[in-house]
Amino acid sequence: MTEPAQTSPADPSDELLDVVDEHDRVIGTERRGEVYRRGLLHRCVFVLVRDPAGRIFVHRRTDTKLFAPGAHDMFVGGVVGAGETYGRAAVREAEEELGVTGIVPRPLFRFLFRSERLAWWSDVHEAEWDGPVAPQESEVAWHAWLTPAELAERLERDTFVPDGREAYRRYLEHRAARRDG
Repeated sequence: MTEPAQTSPADPSDELLDVVDEHDRVIGTERRGEVYRRGLLHRCVFVLVRDPAGRIFVHRRTDTKLFAPGAHDMFVGGVVGAGETYGRAAVREAEEELGVTGIVPRPLFRFLFRSERLAWWSDVHEAEWDGPVAPQESEVAWHAWLTPAELAERLERDTFVPDGREAYRRYLEHRAARRDG
């Protein structure tokens, strides 16, 4: 199956998203602004990127983001476009936000994230990147490669996106289970 070409509209709230049900089945399509306004269930991807030394790419989102402006995140990623697969969205989002080409995210797990008024299926991936990055200025206000200990310190003092916090908690559990299993 050929995926539709993904082009980003000038206004992110105009981007078309698949609306899904509690079982992650597509039930319709709607613009992102309307999805957020009505609290419709949709899909997102998260990619935790490490360098060869094991440091994690952490960034602060720009103040113009529709969700959690100015908050920190340990994942790059975003919404899955209408008709797009999770895997393709993970590559697209990681390449866009990091300003790279050729990244290969590995899928890990999926969970349903719920906040007070928004919910989305969250497909979590990880990737290793050993080259330079040129983060997308419209998405990333600050970035650094942090050790897990440095990230833990920042999680105590900085504001992080709530879905990223939950995904990272689950990521750490997933890694521990893989080590123990």
